[in-house]
Amino acid sequence: MCTGIVLRSEDGVVVPARTMEFGFDIHSNILAIPAGTSIQTLGLNPDKTGFTFQAKYGFLGANGLDMPIVFDGVNTEGLYFGAFYFAGDAVFEELTDENIDRAVSSEELGNWILGQFATVEDVKAALPSIVVVGSYVAEINGFAPFHYAVTDASGASIIIEYTSKGLSIFDNTVNAVTNNPSYDWHMTNLRNYVGLQAMNRGSIQVGGETLSPFGQGSGLLGIPGDHSSPTRFVRAVAFANTSLPCADADDAIFKAFHILNTFDIPKGSIKEEHGDAVLTDYTLWTSAGDTKNAKYYYKTYLTQGVEVVDVRSAVARLSEPATLKMESGFSVRDRTSDFG
Repeated sequence: MCTGIVLRSEDGVVVPARTMEFGFDIHSNILAIPAGTSIQTLGLNPDKTGFTFQAKYGFLGANGLDMPIVFDGVNTEGLYFGAFYFAGDAVFEELTDENIDRAVSSEELGNWILGQFATVEDVKAALPSIVVVGSYVAEINGFAPFHYAVTDASGASIIIEYTSKGLSIFDNTVNAVTNNPSYDWHMTNLRNYVGLQAMNRGSIQVGGETLSPFGQGSGLLGIPGDHSSPTRFVRAVAFANTSLPCADADDAIFKAFHILNTFDIPKGSIKEEHGDAVLTDYTLWTSAGDTKNAKYYYKTYLTQGVEVVDVRSAVARLSEPATLKMESGFSVRDRTSDFG
């Protein structure tokens, strides 16, 4: 369960941002990979080896399960990539001897995209040259069922999906992404909410009665509020596209985190039985990317204060991949003494 938005500032900065939810802690940290790093595909496959490429651009972002793979991040050119769960709809090709020399596994597509490309157009042109396959991931007892969001510094933004229909690339015209069903289904579903408006409602006359709203808060009256993917998509579209104008990158980052606070899932509100255990989905971390200045911002379940890494400066210091612990821990600032 993940929710993504895209904000744009008045001075031309594009900020993609998202939440990451899961039913257990996936132990994400910040993985940085410098330009020139040799990366081999099918890295999780114990029996097969794919092809090797050199990272043209340095990049960094959140990994998971101690894997050398960026699931969400930004490269030095300001290209953003995010993987979003797409269980039940994601269909990838079978790995064969014929396609192994151009095979990329679903969980490692971020390394290939962020390491190789600077723009959305470059990504779109290159995607047909590879085959995306599924590799077994023990922690989820199957392949990683993702679809993907990619945004560049120009504002171009796409959703990449592999389904039973094959590869589909959708322009992200409404500045939002969640999970399944497919992006085009979500776009059709939006037509059920054409009556939503941000302005507070006025009184209406019904027969002989005048009905007035209960004070303030009737803007976006009727917006759905549960945690399901279709509901979150509608809310993400509504909040991203009614947000007050962002003056600059800092303002867009600030507003992105505020908007995504409304998608936080507290532990216990969603439960599912897995054998003898009961898992509860919750928000592990929230991130945002400044695509102009190539900066990656994040906060975590424990670390509620937003932290930032300058992508260009960080990878320029490295000669090989490095990992930074993502959690700084929960802290409270005691200001009692400030009263003198």
